[in-house]
Amino acid sequence: MTDPVTADNIYLKPLTVESIEEILKKHKIDAVLPTMGGQTALNLAIECEKLGIWKEHGVRMIGVDTKAIDITENREHFRLLMERIGVPMAPSRTVSSFLEGKQVAQEFGFPLVIRASYTLGGAGASFVKDPAEFDKLLKHGLQISPIHEVMIDKALLGWKEFELELLRDKDDNVAIICSIENFDPMGIHTGDSITVAPAMTLSDRTYQKMRTEAIKMMRAIGDFAGGCNVQFAVSPDEHEHIYAIEINPRVSRSSALASKATGYPIAKIASKLAIGYRLDELENPITGTSAFFEPTLDYVIVKVPRWNFDKFEGSDRRLGVQMKSVGETMGIGRSFQEALQKACQSLEIKRNGLGADGKERATPPCCWTVSPTPAGAASSTCTMPSSWAFRSARSTSSRASTSGS
Repeated sequence: MTDPVTADNIYLKPLTVESIEEILKKHKIDAVLPTMGGQTALNLAIECEKLGIWKEHGVRMIGVDTKAIDITENREHFRLLMERIGVPMAPSRTVSSFLEGKQVAQEFGFPLVIRASYTLGGAGASFVKDPAEFDKLLKHGLQISPIHEVMIDKALLGWKEFELELLRDKDDNVAIICSIENFDPMGIHTGDSITVAPAMTLSDRTYQKMRTEAIKMMRAIGDFAGGCNVQFAVSPDEHEHIYAIEINPRVSRSSALASKATGYPIAKIASKLAIGYRLDELENPITGTSAFFEPTLDYVIVKVPRWNFDKFEGSDRRLGVQMKSVGETMGIGRSFQEALQKACQSLEIKRNGLGADGKERATPPCCWTVSPTPAGAASSTCTMPSSWAFRSARSTSSRASTSGS
């Protein structure tokens, strides 16, 4: 987008209303597409709409309207919409004052998740286990939200987290481009989690149900054409209950990963959908098939985040629902283990992969037996010979990664 061969005019300015007005006065702009600039662009588009700037300069917002943005970014509006269309969510309540937040915490009990409205990268969000930390984190969330609002959820401890990347056109046709599974459970921001595509541990029945609910959510948010990201939590038991987490009516960081993973140019197709094309009219230039064709992967993609805490002295290294990574690598392989090792080797942290260079801290053997105690509780005892520790740590880590993602 900053290539003069592609763009007629390039401006490197602060993302503010003043900058938008300055550009609109210099050029005759017909339409603005806010879904390609992340959360910042959506917030700025809404601000310009409220101030009447688009109407004053005769600019039409395409791809998404302010109603759809408001429903997805305003936590209370989103919760009410999910109730109306019958998509389950974790018990939650939206509050706009400190006193309301305290009352909700007493009602739900701990642990809780605080999510601020209209923020980027999970800013202002926090996972609260200790009631002593709740007051400080609630105040922070209310302060960082542009509309002074947070949603307080009952934390889904240990639940698995999944994402679906979708495209929708003006005629309400929807295509699922990619499913992504978080290696870490709920409570870790997806940007800080190792992620795997396609999803590894979903039954087909649960995947089809998740697909149906994602399409229902996308169609319910209003006038929207382009790329969309939907996040779900799934219970780690045989029932596999599905709860909606959120929906982003824009091309996101996950969309870039899904695009590389599938060979589907999501941003390019989403841009054409925003100006009025239909999915069945477009061709995927990478594969030569119809853009309405949903990709199927016969390989595994693993994304590993990269942190740089050493450059930020005093920063909290604990991971949570607010994103802290500064980059990520992607590995492609025929198996999860192969893709994971390739991604780890690409981090440029002077390591050769998990267990490949002997730099891991020595770990105790990984074969355990469980026996009942007199009180009825279970106790675990290691039985593997110590000489097997290094080999078993690598092989068991591999099996645990595959089964527990």
